[in-house]
Amino acid sequence: MNVWLVLLLGGIFTYLTRAFFIFLFGLWEIPSWVKEFLRFVPPAVLSALVVPELFVQSGKVFISLENVRLLAGIAAIFTALLTKNTLLTILTGIVFVFIFNTF
Repeated sequence: MNVWLVLLLGGIFTYLTRAFFIFLFGLWEIPSWVKEFLRFVPPAVLSALVVPELFVQSGKVFISLENVRLLAGIAAIFTALLTKNTLLTILTGIVFVFIFNTF
């Protein structure tokens, strides 16, 4: 029973914290400087997630032609720049990791 209670309370808390900001921004006009600031949040978060995955292995910076994730990331970056297709970019990264790990 305790696990279900924790899951239920966690879901309610998550919903309320998100709904609060949606409700708040629905009532008030967001200042232009906040809108400008919020434009940079998604790229910053994505960079914070992707960069360590590409450049760090076993707690150390690993920049080499033997770094499979870095090479697959470079291929994915080129795919993203050329096609602007998110799904194709992800698939390119996955395929290159598979290929480099297999051969």
